[in-house]
Amino acid sequence: MDRQPITREGYDKLAAQIKHYEEVEMPAITKKIAEARAEGDLSENAEYHGQRENQGHLQAKINQLKSKLSGCYIVSADEIDTSKIGFGCVVTVEDMEFGDEEAYELVGPGEEDYDSEPMKILTSSPVAQAMLGKQVGDTVTAETPNGELKLKVLSISAG
Repeated sequence: MDRQPITREGYDKLAAQIKHYEEVEMPAITKKIAEARAEGDLSENAEYHGQRENQGHLQAKINQLKSKLSGCYIVSADEIDTSKIGFGCVVTVEDMEFGDEEAYELVGPGEEDYDSEPMKILTSSPVAQAMLGKQVGDTVTAETPNGELKLKVLSISAG
């Protein structure tokens, strides 16, 4: 797996989420398991089995986030090169089919936000992958689940 760039803020956000899961939610589940265990016969104790399942799901989330973080490296804002599209850039494009303008910021894991302006998309997404390395004036063709997307790069700036 290739290492992915991430901002300090994105890294801290994921690390805080892991800490919350490990220090707040996991102990709460462990306490509920102990309470259910104290009720007696575990073979017919639905509360006990439900909490054990919750514990397993939470541990899987923690493991997934830790794996995501281990595959990242931190990039600071002053390292962003805006001569071509790359991590941390805000790219304004024109949809060649509809003529609409849209802005995308290329971000790392845990930083994506599809409701923000500009829309924060992962560098590993199909659209971002098609844009990487392109310059102002270039045309980008990206294969998306909704079909082919043709974009013209209008501007590149630092996020």
